Amino acid sequence: MRNDDPGTYGFTDAGEGRFVLTGSLGFATAKRILEASEAAFPKQPAVVVDLTGVTHADSAGLAVLLEWVTWAHHSGTEIRFQGVPKQVRAIAHISEVEGLLEPGETLDATVVVVRPTTRN
Repeated sequence: MRNDDPGTYGFTDAGEGRFVLTGSLGFATAKRILEASEAAFPKQPAVVVDLTGVTHADSAGLAVLLEWVTWAHHSGTEIRFQGVPKQVRAIAHISEVEGLLEPGETLDATVVVVRPTTRN
């Protein structure tokens, strides 16, 4: 398969809470990517996901990022996204969910940081 095939992805644990996602982040891969992250993320005090190698993304890819944000908030873990694909930023903007990924910021930045909220 070609690297830009919508069904091909790579999810690599690069150590120290850093994960590298390559290939497709979309309908064809979202479920498998979430399953891989569910096994890997809970072991980390903080998570960084490098998305610079993503070659295809769609609204299901945005849903994956939002699911990770929800997990981070519920688990009290900080999560950072590096190199959010243009397709995902555009869908987030049109869907008016940019603020869910980074309160008060837009996704034009290279790094999106989601810090857990403190509960009183």
